[in-house]
Amino acid sequence: MERPILAFFKSYSRLTLRNSPILIFGYLVPFAFLFAFAELFRATGGGIVYFAGPVLTIGIVGDGLWGAIGAAEGGEAGVAGRLAAGMVSGWLLCLPMAAGTLALAHGWYGMAPPRDWFSVLAMVTLGVSAIRAIGLVLAAVTRRLVGTGIAILALYLPMLLLSGATLPAALLPKWAQTAAEFMPAAYLVNGFQGIFFLDRTLWDNRDTAAALLLTAVVGMFLAVRLFRRQEESLAPRHKAWVLAVLAPFVAMGCWQSGTGEHIAQNRTMFRHWERSGAFLIRHARIFTGEGAAIENGSVLVRDGKIAEVYRAPAAPDPEALHAELVEGAGKTLLPGLIDVHVHLGGAPGLSGSSADYDPANSMPRAAAALLYSGVTSARSVGDDLDRTLTLRRRIDEAATPGARLFVCGPMFTAANGHGTEFTPYVPDAMRGPAKAQLVRTAKTAGEARAQVRELKRRGVNGITAILEAGWGQGTLYDRLDLFLIRAIAEEAHARNLPLAVHTGDARDVFDAVDIGAASVEQGSWRDELPDSLLERMARERVGLDPTLSVVEAYAQYFAGQTDALSGSLVQQAAPAGVLKATREFLASGKSADPARVEAFTHSMEVARANLLRAWQAGVPLVMGTDAGNPLVFPGPSLHHELRLWVQAGIPPAVALEAATVNAAKLLNASGRIGAIRKGLDANLLLVDGNPLEDISATERISLVVLEGERIHRAELFGRE
Repeated sequence: MERPILAFFKSYSRLTLRNSPILIFGYLVPFAFLFAFAELFRATGGGIVYFAGPVLTIGIVGDGLWGAIGAAEGGEAGVAGRLAAGMVSGWLLCLPMAAGTLALAHGWYGMAPPRDWFSVLAMVTLGVSAIRAIGLVLAAVTRRLVGTGIAILALYLPMLLLSGATLPAALLPKWAQTAAEFMPAAYLVNGFQGIFFLDRTLWDNRDTAAALLLTAVVGMFLAVRLFRRQEESLAPRHKAWVLAVLAPFVAMGCWQSGTGEHIAQNRTMFRHWERSGAFLIRHARIFTGEGAAIENGSVLVRDGKIAEVYRAPAAPDPEALHAELVEGAGKTLLPGLIDVHVHLGGAPGLSGSSADYDPANSMPRAAAALLYSGVTSARSVGDDLDRTLTLRRRIDEAATPGARLFVCGPMFTAANGHGTEFTPYVPDAMRGPAKAQLVRTAKTAGEARAQVRELKRRGVNGITAILEAGWGQGTLYDRLDLFLIRAIAEEAHARNLPLAVHTGDARDVFDAVDIGAASVEQGSWRDELPDSLLERMARERVGLDPTLSVVEAYAQYFAGQTDALSGSLVQQAAPAGVLKATREFLASGKSADPARVEAFTHSMEVARANLLRAWQAGVPLVMGTDAGNPLVFPGPSLHHELRLWVQAGIPPAVALEAATVNAAKLLNASGRIGAIRKGLDANLLLVDGNPLEDISATERISLVVLEGERIHRAELFGRE
C-alpha cells in the first residue's frame, strides 16, 4: 500500500504545481494582498504585522479549499491513503507560501520576526488541515468538478470577505463580524494576529486550535466515508454532513455571539495596528515639557513612539517618511496630560441609574473620560484593588480604551481613619471584602510591612497613606499612628514604591516629609505652610499636589451651585443622565450648608496661597484633581485644575509642567511619558490655540494620541 500512496503523493504534488486555482488562490492572491495592504495602508514595521495574519489566512484558505479537488481524484491508492497524502502534500505546499509571506514582510517591510515560531507553524498546520478537510467534504458531496468549484467558491468568498482576511474586521458592520464568528478563517486571522502582536502562544489560542483540530479529524472521517460511496448516489442526509464538519465553529460562533469576545478582539487588534502606523504632525507649536517651546516644529510618530522632533520650520515631506500628514498650524502640541490623583470608582454626580454606580461600568467609563479629555495617564489612589488592576491590564492590552493607569492603593489609614467612612454604607455581607479592596488598617509595624510587600507582589505602582484627620463639623477621623506610617514608608522605599501621603494641615505635611513621602496630596487647607518646611520640600524634592478642584467643588456643592456642570468638556465627557440628576439635586437646595461653604471657601484661599508660595520656594509641583469626589469629573477636572493654578498666580508653562513632565517623574515613568522627546511613548495632545498664553486652550482638543493611536474620541463611550 505504501507505494501507491507515495506515487499518488508525487503525482498530486506535480499536478498541484500545474493547477491554476491552487497557484492563484494559494500563492498569487496572498502575495498580491500583501503588497496591496502594505501600499494602501502604508503598513511598514509594526504596521505590516497586522496584515501578516490575514495574508497567511488567505493562502491557507486558498490552498485548503481549492487543493481539495485534486486530492479527491482517484488513483491506485485507497481512499484514506489518497486523502491523507493530499493533506500532507497540501501542508508541504503551503509552507513556502507562509515562509515567503513572513520573509517578504520582514525583509521588505521591516516586520519583526515572531518570537514563537512553533506556534506559527502549529497554527499553519492546523489551519491547512481543517480547511482542507472542509474542502474534501465539499468535493465528496458535490462530486462533479464544476459543482465542486461552485460550492468551494460559495464558501471561499464569504470566508475571506467577512473574516478580516481582506479588510480589517473592526471596520466591518457588526452583523458581518457576527457572521464571521461561525467561520474558521476569522479565528485563524485572530490567532495569527495574537501571536504576532501580543506574543500569544498556541496555548493562549487553545480554543481555536482545538476547534481546528476537531474540524480536521471530523472532516477527514466524513470525507473517507463519503468518497467510498463514489459509485452510490448520496442521500440528502449525506449532503448535510457539510454542516457536520463545520459544527465546531458553529458552536464557537454561538458562544462568541453571546459573549461578544470575538468582536472585542477585532477592535483590540485594530487598535494595536493603529498604534503601529506613522504620521507627521507638522508646523505646530510644541510644548516639549523640557525647556522653551518650539514655536514652529514637527513631530514624527512611528510604531507608537516619538520617532523624531524637528525644530526647523521646514518640515520634512511626509511622503518621503511614508507617514500620513496631520496639519498642526495654529495649534499647540503637548505631552499627554497626567492626573496623579483620581478615584475611578468615585461618584462625581448623582444618577437615577444603578449602572452609573456599578464599578464594573463606572471605572472603565472614568478611564475613557480621562482619555477623551487628553489625560493619557492617571494615578488611581484608593480604588477597588482587584478591579483597578484588571482595568489596568485590559487598558495595557488595548482591550479597553482608557488612560494608562498607575495603581496606588489601597489606602493605608487608621482603623476609624479617613477612607473608612464609606464602608458602613456597604451591606453587611459585602463589607469585609469591600474594606479589603479599599483600605489597609494595620495594627503593628510588622503587619504594615507585610501588607506593603503583598501589594508589591500584586503589581501596584505606589503606596498611599492618610494622615488627614478631618476638618471638623462631623468629619473628624482617627489619625494614622506615626510609628505605623514610618514602617509603611520604609517598606515602600525598600520596594521602590513611591509613597503618596494625604494631608490636611501643616503638621500633616511636616510628618509626611519627615517619613520620606514622594508626594504630599492636598497639602494644607487649614493653615500656612512654613517657609522652612517649603524649603525642605524643595531640597528633598517632595512633590506637592494641592488638588484645588476638589476644594472649589465642595464649596459649590454645599452652596447648591451648578457651575461645575456647565463646562463644554464636562458636558461632552460626563454621562448626560448624571449631569441632569445632579443639576436637579443642587437646584433643590438639599445640599445647602452655609457653614461648610464658608469653611471650604477659606480652605480654597489657604490652598491657593500655599501653592503659590511653594512654587516660589522651588517645591516640585505635580497636578492631581481628586476626581471622583462630588462635582469633580475625571478628565475635564484636570483642565479646570490648570485654570485654577493660573488664576492663583502660577505661570501657564509651570502648570503644564506639573501635569506632564513633573507628574511623570513622580510616577517613575519619565523614561516613557511626560515629555515630547525622541524615543518616548507617543502620548500627545493637540489643541487649538496657545495654552501658554490662554490656559483654557487645553480644552479645545483637536487630537488625542495614546501610544501612537489617534483616538476616535466620539467612539469612547459607545452608544450612551
